[in-house]
Amino acid sequence: MHKYRVLGKKGEGTFSEVLKCQNIQDGTYYACKKMKQNYQSLEQVNNLREIQAMKRLSPHANILELKEVIFDRKTGNLSLVCELMDMNIYELIRGRRHYLPQEKVKNYIYQLIKALEHMHRNGIFHRDVKPENILIRDDHLKLADFGSCRSVYSKQPFTEYISTRWYRAPECLLTDGYYSYQMDMWSVGCVFYEILSLHPLFPGANEVDQIAKIHDVMGTPDATILNKFRNKARGINYNFPSKKGSGIEKLLPNATKQTLEIMNKLCTYDPDERITAKQVIRHAFFKDLRDADKRKQHVEKKKLSLGDQGSVISEDTAKESHVEGKDGDNDNHKAVRKARRKSKLHESENYSSTLLPKVQNNKMVGHSISNYPTQTFGSTSFPKLHTNNNRHQQSMLPSIANTHYNKHHHTTKTFQPAASKNVYGHFQLPSISKSKEAQF
Repeated sequence: MHKYRVLGKKGEGTFSEVLKCQNIQDGTYYACKKMKQNYQSLEQVNNLREIQAMKRLSPHANILELKEVIFDRKTGNLSLVCELMDMNIYELIRGRRHYLPQEKVKNYIYQLIKALEHMHRNGIFHRDVKPENILIRDDHLKLADFGSCRSVYSKQPFTEYISTRWYRAPECLLTDGYYSYQMDMWSVGCVFYEILSLHPLFPGANEVDQIAKIHDVMGTPDATILNKFRNKARGINYNFPSKKGSGIEKLLPNATKQTLEIMNKLCTYDPDERITAKQVIRHAFFKDLRDADKRKQHVEKKKLSLGDQGSVISEDTAKESHVEGKDGDNDNHKAVRKARRKSKLHESENYSSTLLPKVQNNKMVGHSISNYPTQTFGSTSFPKLHTNNNRHQQSMLPSIANTHYNKHHHTTKTFQPAASKNVYGHFQLPSISKSKEAQF
């Protein structure tokens, strides 16, 4: 911590405290999460789920970025240096008298869903989504605090008393730790309601009261769902009194139809029927934000492709060209493409191949295969082509020579196994590795 100046405390939790720090060299501000627990070795630090998750999920626009890990071997103190945000969602809505604009709330939830979709796609679920762990700066949202996260491939049952009670999914309350990434989506539904109404959706005083609060709004789940939970629990009385429930619609009379539709799908009792992060992003409710993302990506792609030419492109221009195709491009872009085509044509005329070392065409005149200058290919030697006429003729096309030889001689072929797919039907990626090295 010698390179940082501590300016004050931002907040404190059960396992850590967050300090506002400034880099002494360049003056940049950071948030330093100082752990209350002491650690014995660097290996123990590297195996922490929070550090592994943040490294694996970075970079992403809606995931808090880990800048540096500071571990003092002598004292055992550990600090995580992250980017500094303005406040969390709880601080934003606490004590407010007026509702936030619905478009602003919609934008916040869209960014939160994108963060969770990225996590779930990489085989990690958060397990503690709540307003205090959702940070904002200039309407830019980032999900933080990955100390409770787990891998979707970890063996169940998990810890029962996970997640903050008000945002805990029914499968966490009614089973002995048999839950998965779907629990995050229930928490999003609770957060969505709280940002809109400025009040928590299910403020239970204890475990029993929490279940009762959920039943008051959503009604008692049917027997099929209760039986599914009963098979994964011991010592829980499932004889709940039948209750219809007031419904979220009554609590949010001014909410739009699509808002209520998404909220009800997020707060579905059955985790297998609950909407996923990917499905939420694709919902018609977020179409305008999806289109804005596409335009932004289009602008960034054009800036990268035209950056070396010094071209400047605005978002309005990108929006037009995104709709109209090449007809929407201005003359400068056409000139750049024309110059690139000429450059490629000039290169193809001067050089024989872009795969082999570049050799001027005019140098090939007057040389046969046998007396071709050896310094062009170095010490490269080609396989011998076995024919009836000349068994020692050098071949400049080794792949054809091998084909000719194998056609008349039986050879054993070796096949490489196809890439395996994971439980989601996607090809296995390092970020969702099932190996023992994944310490989630």
